[in-house]
Amino acid sequence: MALVGRSNVGKSSLINALVRRDVARTSAAPGKTRLANFYRVQRGSSPAFYLVDLPGYGYARGGDASAREFNELTHAFFARGDTAPPVKVGAKGGGMPKALGVLLLVDARHPGLDTDTEAWEWTASLGCPRAIVGTKVDKLTRAERDRHARAFHSAFDVPVPLLSAHTGEGLDLLWKTIASLLNRPAA
Repeated sequence: MALVGRSNVGKSSLINALVRRDVARTSAAPGKTRLANFYRVQRGSSPAFYLVDLPGYGYARGGDASAREFNELTHAFFARGDTAPPVKVGAKGGGMPKALGVLLLVDARHPGLDTDTEAWEWTASLGCPRAIVGTKVDKLTRAERDRHARAFHSAFDVPVPLLSAHTGEGLDLLWKTIASLLNRPAA
């Protein structure tokens, strides 16, 4: 399951919240994740899978050259298509796991950003199951949450669940979303 989103949207924090441990490096400064980082995750007796923390789009430390490098890494990861079979946990050989799904993370404080709607359209072209969630909902008032949830639904034409890696709000729904994506056939 690949995590895609703008720089500093909370991809690494979300991984830490899901596994309830600090395994992914986080920073208040955007652009901390510079490589594709793979985390083997298992919830209860469910089959294990990989969460892939990809560099964010938008801001990149190092300017345009770094932004191009990050874009190339992300595109190369998804361009492998059927030539990279999913790696089963415990299997010998293999290589880099293929994305079985894409989770687009958007900042709940900023609904409908052009970069996010473009990313949502791009994920549709990948041919794998996808979902979208809004992060950092703990930074919104109740009125803002309702207003932003409506704005997200309008911008993406699907409901966008809002969650917080900091408080844990919405993580149970996210686990259900991930399970659904992992069990859904590719397009």
